[in-house]
Amino acid sequence: MKYDIQYGKAEVNVYRTHGMPLVGVTTIPESPFSGRDNILMAAEIEIQVRGQGFLESYTEGDNRSVVATDTMKNFIHTASADSPAATLEGWLDYVGRAFLTQYPQMAAISMLGRELPYPSVIVPADDGSGFTGSRVLFARDRNDGSTARLDLELRADGSISLIDHVCGRQGLQLIKITGSAFADFARDEHTTLPERKDRALFTWMDIGWHYTDGADALGTDASRYVAGDQVADLAATVFHEFVSLSIQHLVHEIGGRMFERWPQLGAVHFEAQNRTWDPGVVSETNPLVKTYADPRPPIGRISLAIRRD
Repeated sequence: MKYDIQYGKAEVNVYRTHGMPLVGVTTIPESPFSGRDNILMAAEIEIQVRGQGFLESYTEGDNRSVVATDTMKNFIHTASADSPAATLEGWLDYVGRAFLTQYPQMAAISMLGRELPYPSVIVPADDGSGFTGSRVLFARDRNDGSTARLDLELRADGSISLIDHVCGRQGLQLIKITGSAFADFARDEHTTLPERKDRALFTWMDIGWHYTDGADALGTDASRYVAGDQVADLAATVFHEFVSLSIQHLVHEIGGRMFERWPQLGAVHFEAQNRTWDPGVVSETNPLVKTYADPRPPIGRISLAIRRD
């Protein structure tokens, strides 16, 4: 018999106050983002553990090497409190390395994280000069957020290596009311979709990226770190500027701009959905005034992966 063993703890929500500020991020023309103070850092964290050292718990019921998943949950909180990282990826890397140091029977692990955004609430400034971000009050943002996955391995010599990674921005939902088209597509007796030279395009989009050097993902050198906030801003800027002839056309343009802005990236990938609203009524007196309805299922899905040659 051959066994592929994996177990772990998922949906561990961690809220960390007064983390290391993220400073020194290289700015891009498409985004105002240059860093964050990290007064509140929040993420949903998951650990996936692999290793033949746990085989006897499956075959014999011998749990002497098993780290209980409840212990994993507690350890994630302890290591998170100690983490000096200013980025989600750095946070996961620190916690993952702490696991492999504490529990060497874990031959390899994957650390997954999903940012839980809590932006600072805008409040009147104390000096009456206008408005500023509160340093004590934050509001849950349920829109897009950053994600990451790091695969770590414990070597025979006791060293810990980052063997793979993927970073992302998930949950983008963008509607452009004009400046998009879908026409001249293949038609046959099964085609009923009308051509639209201009349409209101609503797309849901997840964007992922992979660094050529995985160390850049951790944010230790912030100038080489790609922040998910910047990726979201870049995608929105391209969508705003670009007259796309399809969602495929749009995501390819976004990918090309990402490679242009961040030469440290080796690959990008997209998962997009076509959620374009169904046309409703056009005003008889002003053609710019229109109504729309939610689209009927099913939903179109578009994927693209681009790698540097």
